Amino acid sequence: MTPPSSSSPWASVIIPIKDERENLSPLLAGLFKVMDSHESSRSRPYEILFVDDGSSDGSSQELDRLAAQHPQVRVFHFDRNYGKTCALDAGFRQSSGEIIIQIDGDLQQDSEDILKLLPLTSSYDLVCGWRQQRQDGFVKMISSRIANRVRNHFTHDGVHDTGCPLKVFRRPVLERITLYEGMHRFFPALAQMHGFTVTEVPVRHYPRIHGLSKYGMGNRLFKSLYDLIAVRWMQHRVLRYKMRDK
Repeated sequence: MTPPSSSSPWASVIIPIKDERENLSPLLAGLFKVMDSHESSRSRPYEILFVDDGSSDGSSQELDRLAAQHPQVRVFHFDRNYGKTCALDAGFRQSSGEIIIQIDGDLQQDSEDILKLLPLTSSYDLVCGWRQQRQDGFVKMISSRIANRVRNHFTHDGVHDTGCPLKVFRRPVLERITLYEGMHRFFPALAQMHGFTVTEVPVRHYPRIHGLSKYGMGNRLFKSLYDLIAVRWMQHRVLRYKMRDK
């Protein structure tokens, strides 16, 4: 990541996109409203970064159209579909804000809830959304619930809903974490592993109106349980040391 300078955006919003054409304009309108209302935007700019993860529904063209209209928007296109972890990693690396906001492009999160998470970055390094009232289908809800309980049992991260796409990071967290495929599901545990502080805030959740979910029982439950083995190994092998005072 490029270190932020005095002229860097105060915040970067990262949105991975895979076939969300009908959601893009309303999502961007909501983000503009929220980001413009924050006091930091009165003195410093912000940026909104879309990472197009091999969309084939016209999202790529719509993203380019929106970027041409709005100077705050930057778009990066993958040459094919690589998955959410790659899209997030690419967005993080291209960002320059001191605060980095992660949100999905499916309109199931409320952009206004960003304003609930931001104040807590003065006390915590990572603030996670918690979808207390999920508005998903039965299979998706059950698989997520099982995965969350098993994950928490082994990682002890204390987070109820690590899969919630709405998260706010202080920049040092993402400078320290190295991502591998599937590791975006374990951000709280990875942050705590390196000594960062984590909290969660209840946020709203809505049913999907446009487009299709990219996750099911196979890639939500079984893959996350497989990745849990790697995270557990990392927790036991992470380097921790301090220099003593002279």
